[in-house]
Amino acid sequence: MNRRVMIAGVAATAAAAAAAAFFRPRALPAVSPLTPPAGPLATYHLGHSLVGRDMPATLAHFAGHTHASQLGWGASLMNHGQGAVPGFQVENAHPNHQHAETALASGRFDAVVLTEMVELRDALRYHDSPRWLAHWATLARAGNPAARIYLYETWHRLTDPDGWLNRIDTDLQSLWMGRLLTPAMRRSQVPIYLIPAGQTLAAVARAAEAGHIPGLTRREQLFSDDIHLNETGFYLVALIHYAAIYQRDPTGLPGGLIRTDGAAATPLAADTVKALQQLVWATVPRYAATGMARGTL
Repeated sequence: MNRRVMIAGVAATAAAAAAAAFFRPRALPAVSPLTPPAGPLATYHLGHSLVGRDMPATLAHFAGHTHASQLGWGASLMNHGQGAVPGFQVENAHPNHQHAETALASGRFDAVVLTEMVELRDALRYHDSPRWLAHWATLARAGNPAARIYLYETWHRLTDPDGWLNRIDTDLQSLWMGRLLTPAMRRSQVPIYLIPAGQTLAAVARAAEAGHIPGLTRREQLFSDDIHLNETGFYLVALIHYAAIYQRDPTGLPGGLIRTDGAAATPLAADTVKALQQLVWATVPRYAATGMARGTL
C-alpha cells in the first residue's frame, strides 16, 4: 500500500468517526416525574380544531384555572410560528384568545399544551415539526422557567387507510415520540411531557365496542365527522388533560362539556360519565412520559 493510499484511508476513517460522533443522538434532558400541582395552573393551548374552543374551557372549569389559546384550521406549529394560520380570525373570535408569542413571553402561563397538525407524517415532512415544537417549548420556558410543557397526542381520520386503531397503536412511539417529541427535546433541552389523548381515545373506543361503557357502543359516537370530536369526545379529552396535567383521578368531576361562553352542554348519563372517568384514570397514568411517577409505559 503506497503512502498516498494510506493517508487517504486514515482520512476517511477519521471522517467517518467524526460523522458518527456528530450524528450520534445526544442524551435527552432529564425528564423527571413531575410533582402533582398544588393548585390551579394557568394554561395555554396552541393548536387547531382537535383542541377546539370548548375543551380548554371545560378543563378550566374542572380545575378552576384561567386559560387562553390560539387555534387555526388544521394549523401546524410552523403556521403559528410564521403567522400564517388558516382560519385565524374565525377560530380565535372568542374572549380566551391571546396571541401565542405574546402570551408565552409574558410568563403568565404555568402549563403550555402544544399539538401538531395531522396528517402527522406530512407535518414532519413539510412543516419541520421538531424545530417548531422546540421553538414553542423554548419560548414558553423563557417566559416562565417553571412552565410545564406538554405535547397533546391526537389521532387521524376514522377512515385512515392504515386503520384508525392501528395508527394510534403504532404512531405514538414511531412518530409522536420518535420523530417529534424526542428530537424537539434534544434541540431545545426542555423537558416536554405527553398528554396521551389518542391512546386513551382508543382505549375508550375498544371498551365501548366490547360493551363495557353504558350508552356507547361505537367509536363514531365520539365524533361529529371522521376526525372532529362531538361534545362527548371533547368532554373525554378534557378529562384526559385533567388527569395528565393535574395527576388527579377525574372521577366525580361534572358530567358534561362547558362551552367557551360558559354555557353547559347537555350532561351525559351518570353511568356513562362514571365509566369514562374510570377508564381515563386507568389509562393516562400508565404513561411515564406524562410525568406521572407511576407510569410504566
